[in-house]
Amino acid sequence: MMRTSLDFSPLYRSAIGFDRMARMLDAAATESKPSYPPYNVELVEENRYRISMAVAGFSQDDLEITSEQNTLTISGKQAGGTERQYLYQGIAERNFERKFQLDEHVKVVDARLENGLLHIELERELPEAMKPRKIAISNADSGTLLEQDAA
Repeated sequence: MMRTSLDFSPLYRSAIGFDRMARMLDAAATESKPSYPPYNVELVEENRYRISMAVAGFSQDDLEITSEQNTLTISGKQAGGTERQYLYQGIAERNFERKFQLDEHVKVVDARLENGLLHIELERELPEAMKPRKIAISNADSGTLLEQDAA
């Protein structure tokens, strides 16, 4: 399969402050997609998301979740136990690290391990300055204010 590289130079010429987004798109286009462990990203409701990851065989102590500079990192490391002799091994027992890029206003609000699935609850918390607000409109003829909904 042949990959083509995207050229973001026109974006850099005409848009200021979008360089971070262009780097993220470029990284997403060139990144190889790991398949372990499988996961879902779900829109629970407006501004609420859930990542569900299949982590069968990992205990709470084997898992680590960190959020730093808009990157959510989920890693699993199993302590080396006794050496086993398998006749067939279909359950993966390997360490992993998976990263997700988060919008600057998306925060992790909860994480729980349930029936072999790790559920991470995320929520977008918009600052007051970004929320829709009502703008008063004055009537030039009478000098009275009329209410207008900005949303």
